This record gives sequence, C-alpha cells and structure tokens, in this order.
Amino acid sequence: MKVIMNTAFIKTLEDVEKFLSQTLGLEPGWESKDECYHWVEQTLSHFKYRSLGKKDKGLIRRYLMIASGYSRAQITRLIRQYITCASVKRRQCTSSGFQTRFTKADIRLLVETDRLHCDLNGVAIKKICERAYQQGDQRYERLSTISVSHLYNLRHSTTYERIRRHKDSTRATQRAIGIRRRPEPQGRPGFIRVDTVHQGDKDGVKGLYHINAVDEVTQYEVVCSVEQISERYLVPVLAGLLAGFPFKLEEFHSDNGSEYINHTVAKLLNKLNIQLSKSRSRHCTDNALVESKNGSVIRKQLGHAHIPQHYAEQFNRFDGDHLTPYLNYHRPCFYPEIKTDKRGKEKKVYRYENMMTPYEKFLSLMEPEQYLKEGITLKQLEEKATFMTDNEAARQLQLAREALFKSVYERPAEAQVITPILRLISGLE
Repeated sequence: MKVIMNTAFIKTLEDVEKFLSQTLGLEPGWESKDECYHWVEQTLSHFKYRSLGKKDKGLIRRYLMIASGYSRAQITRLIRQYITCASVKRRQCTSSGFQTRFTKADIRLLVETDRLHCDLNGVAIKKICERAYQQGDQRYERLSTISVSHLYNLRHSTTYERIRRHKDSTRATQRAIGIRRRPEPQGRPGFIRVDTVHQGDKDGVKGLYHINAVDEVTQYEVVCSVEQISERYLVPVLAGLLAGFPFKLEEFHSDNGSEYINHTVAKLLNKLNIQLSKSRSRHCTDNALVESKNGSVIRKQLGHAHIPQHYAEQFNRFDGDHLTPYLNYHRPCFYPEIKTDKRGKEKKVYRYENMMTPYEKFLSLMEPEQYLKEGITLKQLEEKATFMTDNEAARQLQLAREALFKSVYERPAEAQVITPILRLISGLE
C-alpha cells in the first residue's frame, strides 16, 4: 500500500535525513505540476541551497527527487534554473507542430492494400490507390495523391510496422552432422583435434594438403599428406590416420570445414564408434591446440612453399616413417598445470618439470594399458621409443626431409635440358 507523503513538517537538514530514511512505500501527492514547481522553489530558498556544502546539496537533491517524483536530470535542470533566475517556473509548450496530411487510418489502409497485393513496388501501389479512388472508394482520397517516395516513408512508420512487421534475418545453414561443442576428455586420451594445412598455390595450381591430428591430453600427434581434400583422396588417408594412434579414440573434433563435416566421414567414424564434434561459433579456442601445432610442427618442418599435389604419396610415407615417430617419442612438449586463484579463475601454468614426450605423458596416466587398442602393448611402444636416441631420430628426420625436398625442387640434369627444348618445339607448332 502506498501513502501520500507530507513535507510540511520538514524544516531542518536533520528533518530531511529522517525523512529520507522513512520514505519506503510513499509517493508524491502533488495535484499539479505548477504546485510541485512552486514547492521546489520554496524548498531551495528555505534551505539556502547556494550556500550549502557539497554533502548537504546532495542531501537536498535526493530529497527533491523523492518528494517530487522527478528524475535526477529533471531536478538538476530545476536547480540550475533556480540558481540562474532565482525562481522555478514551468514553461508550457504551446506549439502545435506540423500538421500531418496522411492519418493513421490512411496508413492502416495502405497496410491492407500491401497485404492484398503481396507487397508490390511503390509505383504499382500508388496506381492501385488512384484506380480505387476513381472507382468510387472514398477511403483512398488522400492516398491517391501520395508520392511514391512518401509512400515508402509510410511503410517505415511506427504505425505501419506495428501492424505489419517484416523480419528477414539470415538463416544459418543447419547440418545434422556432428555435435557443436568443445571436447571434455577429463584426463582420458582418445579425444583428438584435427585440422587441414594447405601447402600453398603456384600459378593458380593447388598444392597438397597435410592432415594434422593431435590428442588433447597426451598431445600424441599423427600427420598425413593427401593430394586433395575430396572424399576420394581424403577418406583412405583419414582411415590410416585414425589407425596411427595406439590408444582407443573416443571423439573426433574439427572445425566446420566440409572436408570433415560430411556424411562420408561421419559414416567412417560411426563405423569405428568415434563421436564427431565440431567447433562452436565465436569460440576460437575450441580447436586452438591443433592450430598451434600447425605452426610449431607442420610449418616448421615442411615450410610454407608450394608442393605439387602429385608428391602427396611421398610426403605421406615421410610422415609415417619419420615425422610422426619423432614427434611422439623424441620431441618434448609442455603440458599445462591448471591453478585456481581465490576468485575461482583458472590459469594455466607451464612448468619445466611437466615437459615430456607424448609417449611419456601417456605412460604417466593411471593404468595406461586400459586405453590401448587391441593388439598393441606397452612393450611395443617402449621398443619404438628406445629404438634410437632423440638425436639419432632427429638426424634421420633431417636427412629424409632433405632428400624429399631435393626430389621435389631439384630436377635431374636431363630434365633441365629437355624441358626448354620441348617448350621451344611446342611454341613452333
């Protein structure tokens, strides 16, 4: 229940403080604006507002706001008027404004006409309004004289949009393939992030593609190369990539590219009982792990230069024989340690003690045998890891990479002589 407030008993600043502490549920009781303005002027004069300190001025300001019901901005304007003119007078707006030619009834009639004729252009609707008035419909008397430009103004008016609102928003393409979410491995291996790295264009010709897959927990990484990312080339290589992981795979996460989000890949993953997920909109960190590996591994090892597509098979052999074993058994990685502060904010800390190879990280998990695929044992993984030292594996990797790039960019002496001759002959023909 609201009670009308009474300000007649307030004479001192102490009375104002007491009033402000007991105004819950009260509302102003002024009969007119003129009466309220007159009371504001008397109050400012009674408390000698000009001579008050900053604290007392704020007290009087709050008192005026509550007792009058006006906003802070309005009270500020009234106080400024009092300080400038020594009075508070209400100025009544007397201008009648512009006379509108087309009434709300005309706008409603325009809405009805547009609906009947399925939103024809403005010129056609103007002609229809003229014809309707000529045929005896007196409702179109004013609309028959409207200009085409003002007809569009009426279509954008508040009255028109209230009656007939159009909403044509962009509709996102809906694909029922994959779950849009971030993987949550909870310390278990088998949740891999996948991305594609293109090896450049040259003279309008596409280069080959690298498929990079990284496990989120152990950072176990498998790299493959493919000539094109169409289904014909990608699916066989993708099956070999999935087989390259020694542990069972639970989830396959990629961005929203069509090379992975399609029915063929979904069928392959469903056959292997692997769940397919994709990145969420405006969440650039969903696939950040494999994106960072693209730069620190793929680009560092294989560069940015154009590599022709027909070398994909040679690069794929290089990936399986040298690059992938080196990355997983001989190249140390940082692993984050999550710290939570007093406010509950999580922060990743990368300690030197937590640096190890993906194979060592897998061994550090509790009972790693339970995650291994059928037919793979820890002894087999240990033999791969101890078959050669880190430096020996790196040296073999460098030699194999050097020989591979030499075969790509350095042509035999016979080809260097024959090719210009062939071009000359073809030009003569």
